[in-house]
Amino acid sequence: MPHMTELPPDQLALEIEDLIRTMPGPRDFSVNPDKCLPWLGRANAAMRAWDTVQSLIHFEPLVRTVSTGGNFDFSATRRNVLVQLHQAQSDLRFRITGPLSLGIDSGRVFDYFDEVRKLVESAKADLLFVDPFLDAEFVSRYLPHVPDGTAVRLLARERMASLKSAVAAFSAQNNIVVEARSAAGFHDRYIFVDGLACYQSGASFKDGAKKTPTTLTQITDAFAVVQSTYENLWAQGTPA
Repeated sequence: MPHMTELPPDQLALEIEDLIRTMPGPRDFSVNPDKCLPWLGRANAAMRAWDTVQSLIHFEPLVRTVSTGGNFDFSATRRNVLVQLHQAQSDLRFRITGPLSLGIDSGRVFDYFDEVRKLVESAKADLLFVDPFLDAEFVSRYLPHVPDGTAVRLLARERMASLKSAVAAFSAQNNIVVEARSAAGFHDRYIFVDGLACYQSGASFKDGAKKTPTTLTQITDAFAVVQSTYENLWAQGTPA
């Protein structure tokens, strides 16, 4: 096996973050393989640099599968590729800085928006927003940044009429499936990215840092419990 130059963890983390951001869409592996092959080569190299043994055992077989192209449904394989990229990204982030934890001062509205936007743009399969006060303003602020092919789920409560009309208008002109549901019994605000990462917001997503300081914190140790709680609320929610 040829020797590979070891990248510093911060540079490797940036490379894997960019790989997640630029991942080809769900149908590209079947209908546009030429677009996928350069990306697969980059991803394979990055995963080898992160963990050679894990890459050989778990990642490279997936790369060989999707490299074949053809008239197949690669959605499950693509999701497995995404899971492993997220795992590498999280491992590197923890090594460098620990879980994401940001304090944002009052009035720093753009700083808050920009951090949430980055999370939205990193999604490749599914986004679940949990916030009682999601409304039309939220839709216009964040949903234009959702990558094509990513399903969006909005669990809200207080402003469902405004949210419903905005979701309908947005969905009519974009290649993004958006579903809104209402449920009782929750007050916190979360964003779940691809079912693999969870972030809690100290303020409503549409109001972050407008009038008071707020935080954006990655949930790690309690991730499974928090995810299960809100997936159950979603399953029991009332469609808008």
